[in-house]
Amino acid sequence: MGGTVPLGSPGIVARVTIDSAPLPVTLRWAVRLLWAEAAVVGLLAAWLVWADLTATTTDLASALLVTAFAAGAAVVLWALGRALLRRKAGARAPAIVLQLMLLPIGWFMIQAGLGWLGVPLMALGLGVGWLLVSPPTTRALGFE
Repeated sequence: MGGTVPLGSPGIVARVTIDSAPLPVTLRWAVRLLWAEAAVVGLLAAWLVWADLTATTTDLASALLVTAFAAGAAVVLWALGRALLRRKAGARAPAIVLQLMLLPIGWFMIQAGLGWLGVPLMALGLGVGWLLVSPPTTRALGFE
């Protein structure tokens, strides 16, 4: 029966790894919401690219800077969610800072008459921030 077991195989029985405790619900939801934010900001960046390409007159440097900022924010949000999913404790603080940045953005939206968007944005920032500092998430990331 030569050749039935691939080279480099550990043998007949596969290796068994001990999985760590499952992710708490709070951390899973925080990651999901961070990824949702990344998707929305990514769509906004795609729209900005389209707007940059179809604009008749524009300040090219400013347009590219805003577009790059949006694309970078989407990448950072996605990467933070991925790091938190892997239980990297160092990703929690930057994620919290980004969520707290939604508070002044939402406040200025409310002041500008866009309360229908500003209030949910502030609630999202507070909600994800709370999920990131909740006791189950704190334990899962090894802070306790």
